[in-house]
Amino acid sequence: MRDTELLTPEEVLARYTSGPKQGVFTDGSCEGNPGPGGWGFVWVRDDEIVAQESGHDGDTTNNRMELTALIHAYRALPEDEQANIHSDSQLCVKTVNEWAAGWEKRGWKRKTGPIANLELVKELYALARAHPRVTLQWIKAHDGSRWNEYADALASAYLL
Repeated sequence: MRDTELLTPEEVLARYTSGPKQGVFTDGSCEGNPGPGGWGFVWVRDDEIVAQESGHDGDTTNNRMELTALIHAYRALPEDEQANIHSDSQLCVKTVNEWAAGWEKRGWKRKTGPIANLELVKELYALARAHPRVTLQWIKAHDGSRWNEYADALASAYLL
């Protein structure tokens, strides 16, 4: 269940102005977990949209939607692009930045059990390695950052 007001992307742009003015912002959402979900990303330069994309799945989980948003964001960037990708999913950021290298070395196994959403994790990690000038970083959710709120609106558009 959502604990924040559901806004359209246009309403977000009218309401919010703070936060980073460039980079790529991603988000995933799910109504129930599992349940219907959505994902979205927006790429901005100097507070202007360069590209955006979103989609939905009728039966998914929040983590799958967060991973899917990141995959599509990386795919949208040229491999030589220098950019920051912002995700409000600490799980996804830590997966790429901290854990995936060790999992890969161990044959995609964790010490404590199977890796959830392994096919998405593998794809995301490969894309991250193919974009050496892109930095993936965490951003706080629902703190009024314009483009993070916009990505949330894209990810939640399936609910409107």
